[in-house]
Amino acid sequence: MRLLTYSRGGVRRVGILKDEILDAPEAYKLVYGVDEAPDFTYDPRKLIALGEPAMNVIKELERMWPKEALVQVNEFEPPIPDPEKILCPAVNYRAHGQEAGTAPPSKPYFFTKFPSSLVGHQQPVVRPKVTEKLDWEVEMGIVIGKPGKYIDVEKALDHVFGYTVFNDVSVRDWQFPEGWPRSLNAYGQNWVWGKAMDKTTPVGPVIVTKDEIGNPNNLSLTLKVNGVLEQQGTTRDLVFNVQELISWASKGITLRPGDIISTGTPPGVGFPRNKFLKPGDVMEAYVEGVGTLRNQVVQE
Repeated sequence: MRLLTYSRGGVRRVGILKDEILDAPEAYKLVYGVDEAPDFTYDPRKLIALGEPAMNVIKELERMWPKEALVQVNEFEPPIPDPEKILCPAVNYRAHGQEAGTAPPSKPYFFTKFPSSLVGHQQPVVRPKVTEKLDWEVEMGIVIGKPGKYIDVEKALDHVFGYTVFNDVSVRDWQFPEGWPRSLNAYGQNWVWGKAMDKTTPVGPVIVTKDEIGNPNNLSLTLKVNGVLEQQGTTRDLVFNVQELISWASKGITLRPGDIISTGTPPGVGFPRNKFLKPGDVMEAYVEGVGTLRNQVVQE
């Protein structure tokens, strides 16, 4: 199943994507003959947290597919607009580490982003007025479905709700204020301002539930800028695979429904080539089996 989030009349709503988009609240009213739909048809975090009972309702709406509830959506919100946590591993592709001159880490090194940094599919990515070095990074995002802490690697996928496309757009002249460090542990890295400025992180367009993805550690990824292929890779090249990332992220921290864990980026980012995003540039980030996330850059 493919789920999305969008707003209509200032109200956030869950949508179900097949060839067209079904508005979950309106579909619920039509299918069940009621005047009001439950909260989980408006709030993706509540939907995920309620688990199987709520998802069974969503599956019934998909099965019934009342055409009167079909909608046109031109601008999406992030599939999870307000995650409690966004955890991102640094240098988690071997080939990306090589292009950045960084050895693979011995254990995952996570940084965080804020919900205020997120934008959805077809929404503009804002190039902050304080930077000239905005860079792209296509990634696969893991959406947590079941809470857990100290999760065993072997049971990690039990805690996954689904997957999305995540573009870890980075402000390089703030991330590396004293030049490009050669080590993950370099004191020169400023992870907060380098990774979490407002409206710089596209996510979406949908969450694909995990039952539609066979092996998340065997998916291709690409990123194009203005139609030109810049990044290409596969999750087979992950230093720490999906299960290992979830296990590490849960050490001492409770993962909750709707939390997002990104997985790192393949080679082809801009900074090793001194190539950066300009206003008007269009990024297309693709993850096999999940979809294409498209965003245009605008100047703050």
